[in-house]
Amino acid sequence: MRRRWVGLAAVFAVLTSGLTSGCEFEGAYDLPLPGSPVDEDHSYEVTAEFADILNIVPRSPVMVDDVTVGEVIEVDRVGWHAKVTLRIRDDVVLPDNAIADIRQVSLLGEKYVALEPPSEGASEERLDDGDNLSLEATGRNPEVEEVLGALSFLLSGGGVAQLGTITEELNNVMGGRTERMRHLLGSLESVVGTLDAQKDDIISALESLNSLTATLNRERETIQGALDVAGPAIAVLADQHDELVAMLRSLDRLGVVGTRVITASKDDIIASLRHLQPVVNRLRAAGDKLAPGLNLLVSFPFPQEASEIVLGDYANTSIKADFNFSNFFSAGGGGPLPDLPDLPLPGLPPELLNQVLDCIASGNLGSKKCAKVLANLNLLAKLVEVCERPRYEDRPVCVALALLQAGEIELPDLPGLPLPELELPGLARLGQSLTSTGPSDRPSTAALLGGDG
Repeated sequence: MRRRWVGLAAVFAVLTSGLTSGCEFEGAYDLPLPGSPVDEDHSYEVTAEFADILNIVPRSPVMVDDVTVGEVIEVDRVGWHAKVTLRIRDDVVLPDNAIADIRQVSLLGEKYVALEPPSEGASEERLDDGDNLSLEATGRNPEVEEVLGALSFLLSGGGVAQLGTITEELNNVMGGRTERMRHLLGSLESVVGTLDAQKDDIISALESLNSLTATLNRERETIQGALDVAGPAIAVLADQHDELVAMLRSLDRLGVVGTRVITASKDDIIASLRHLQPVVNRLRAAGDKLAPGLNLLVSFPFPQEASEIVLGDYANTSIKADFNFSNFFSAGGGGPLPDLPDLPLPGLPPELLNQVLDCIASGNLGSKKCAKVLANLNLLAKLVEVCERPRYEDRPVCVALALLQAGEIELPDLPGLPLPELELPGLARLGQSLTSTGPSDRPSTAALLGGDG
């Protein structure tokens, strides 16, 4: 008999050791309870982290829109907050960024975990097995004890105790001033009505102010630079403070004197303006003709181009007088020209003297360059003068001119070159038809005149 009890004890010890070694028993929460709202085979599990879970325990319900859809199966501590494992029916569809709150069924009812989608920005992904709701997505409702404690603080030592003092002071302020308060309230009603009527304008002004503020914000660096530059300018104005004040006082005295002068001469000024009216009317009638006349008035009695003579502190101009005696005397069929007295050789400008030198350098008295010289009395006299110099007397042009002077040859009437018959010192007859006279050893006219050049 004793051996039978020893054997039973050994079997019980083995069974006990097997149970304790295979799983961990945590009490009554591990025992299955009938009537569970969710089947383990048709559900998924998610976790939610709470800063405070109040008295949520395993088997507490999980609700969506006040309908039980699951239960709490485990509560763990992670650091300084709690981590709750929720088992939810697999036919419940929630976004993966759902919100979890701990709420109460009634004033003294049990606590439950409420799941709901966020008010904005719901995710398109579904809350699924293994997902976790962080602390930012969880919360709880205030407890009844907390509400009653805050109410007791308000009633005992809060603002309610001061309502009596406030009421008494209001009575003291309004006592005996009923009519004035009524008038004030009436005025306040008028002001509020005016503000209500102008609300569109006020909104527009606020929007414009908002736009101005945005513009100022964009131009912040420019404004900062302007303020930095304004600093030295303000310092200069501060240094010139006394001078500015003296200037303003002088302007004030000038204004007084000017007012006195204008008042005293008002009638004369009006009379002068009336006398000017006919002049102004005439000027207006002149119209576009007035501006050219004013331009001519500046340089009168000289032409308008005379204004370009004076350039700053000096004058620069040239005057050319070209006298062509062929315009005064007939060159053909009118008989010989009268004898002219000896003419002095005037000084020539450099450009005209260059024409004489170009004629000599051409080597051809019949060239176009010499034609210009022969057509001008002053140039012709200058040519004679230059050819008398030893430096130029052997030049072909000067040799031909000397033969003309000696009467050994006569100048042809070149096309386009009407030359009058002139008698100058040493210059023979000019402008006759081309002939050759004199000894046979005289140089030919063709050799002396050459081609057209």
